Amino acid sequence: MVKFQELFAPKDLTEGTPWKRITEFAIPMLIGNIAQQFYNTADSIIVGKYVGDNALAAVGSASPILNLLLVLFVGIAVGAGIMVSQYFGAKDREKLSHTIGICISLTAIASVIIMVIGPLVTGPLLRFLNTPDTIIDWCKNYLIIFFVGIAGFAYYNILAGVLRGLGDSFSALIFLLISTALNVGLDILFVAQFNMGVPGVALATVIAQGISAVLCLIKLLKMKDNFDVSLKMLKLNKEFSLRILKLGLPSGLTQAIFSLAMIVVQSLTNSFGEMVIACNVIVMRVDGFAMMPNFSFGSAMTTYTGQNIGANKMDRVDKGTRHGTMIAVGVSTAITILILFFGRYLMGFFTNTKELVDLGMHMMKILAVGYIAMAVTQSLSGVMRGAGDTLTPMWISLITTVIVRVPVAYGIAYLTRSEAYPTGRPEATFLSLLISWTMGAIITAIFFKRGKWRKKSIVNVE
Repeated sequence: MVKFQELFAPKDLTEGTPWKRITEFAIPMLIGNIAQQFYNTADSIIVGKYVGDNALAAVGSASPILNLLLVLFVGIAVGAGIMVSQYFGAKDREKLSHTIGICISLTAIASVIIMVIGPLVTGPLLRFLNTPDTIIDWCKNYLIIFFVGIAGFAYYNILAGVLRGLGDSFSALIFLLISTALNVGLDILFVAQFNMGVPGVALATVIAQGISAVLCLIKLLKMKDNFDVSLKMLKLNKEFSLRILKLGLPSGLTQAIFSLAMIVVQSLTNSFGEMVIACNVIVMRVDGFAMMPNFSFGSAMTTYTGQNIGANKMDRVDKGTRHGTMIAVGVSTAITILILFFGRYLMGFFTNTKELVDLGMHMMKILAVGYIAMAVTQSLSGVMRGAGDTLTPMWISLITTVIVRVPVAYGIAYLTRSEAYPTGRPEATFLSLLISWTMGAIITAIFFKRGKWRKKSIVNVE
């Protein structure tokens, strides 16, 4: 019974064998990330099966805009996770309490901003992207519902980030599994039974995410042994607010840069027609599962590094970096091989159109090696972020997505134009992604080796 309760308790990652501690912490995150991917996957499967391929394309076309407008929450969550892990490792109760309280207040402000701005810019952005008339209304309705109900998404991600910073990745997993099951059930109810179409999956996601956020909040309020819970802690403090944003905004901007690149490339994808748009949606859903080990170990390395730097144990950081990166590469390789062998069956869940599945598998084979490169990028970037260096990963992302990926995608498309492919071959977008991922791994390894991230700790900053 005691061991079961310990699963839900904060974990000190500054003691024990590094690879064991990293793995113990990463596995619940991996399962949780897979569960979170089911949000979008369930949406895509259900609309693809019950509404059609155009509805599937609509959900996918909405994703880049959605991601672009969520950068505020990405920034707050990353900044919160870094500060929480370092202050927890340093055993600084007062600063840990202030950090958690201010994160809750900043999230409330960011939620209101997105609720107002999101619906206003949705229509113009969709038209700017040349979204086909056959799916633009579905895209718009999906996004507006999501933005109006953004608070649930925001608070789940922020509060789950705080829990992980405290070393508790298991509670966030359980809450996410509950909301994922609810999301799937509501998807089926709203789309299959009530015939609500694309808006139905957005509503289901908003409700499920809201419940997961409430569960995270309840859990945090019960953790008084580790930090203080009071209204005083919610009061915005200039020093802590700026520190959270300074640490987090580079990661938020990284997401924004990636989303902007996706939007620009989405415009190219849209020019290939509905079949390629739907193919892109399916590949990106399977891609989401392939990326899960990379994101999970990257996040685990951030918390692990943060706690150990807070405790002034750089030797454990170095050892953990080697262990974590090797495990991430091994797991990513295994997942990639499985997807290459069984990806066709996964894609069959999304559509009954054989040509769409064939096209999707062709694109997945192009991306395959890139997932292993991303394992290196995410692990080393996670270490740098955990140390407080969030700027370096941002600049690397800027280089690989804007300077490399976008021009390469349009360049390949231009060079492969023909009578059969008047706007170029659709492989252009996937080849550009593979090239940018590979370059990202090389550049990240070079900057990591230089070691400037070692001097970015915030625990002694006053």
